[in-house]
Amino acid sequence: MGEEQQSVAEIAQLYLRSLGNILYALELAALALDDQNKTVDAAFYRGIARKLAEARGRETKTAKA
Repeated sequence: MGEEQQSVAEIAQLYLRSLGNILYALELAALALDDQNKTVDAAFYRGIARKLAEARGRETKTAKA
């Protein structure tokens, strides 16, 4: 395999194909942070998950149109 330079967007797109796993991992992180009484940090990770889910929804809706 050649040494290709990939952009953050290209790498993110690769992993977003399995978005469910990423959302699950983000929620696990948020739950762990909640357990540590780090609610602001937990909200940060949940915010990332929400943005990813919304973007995926828009992408799916556009593809169906």
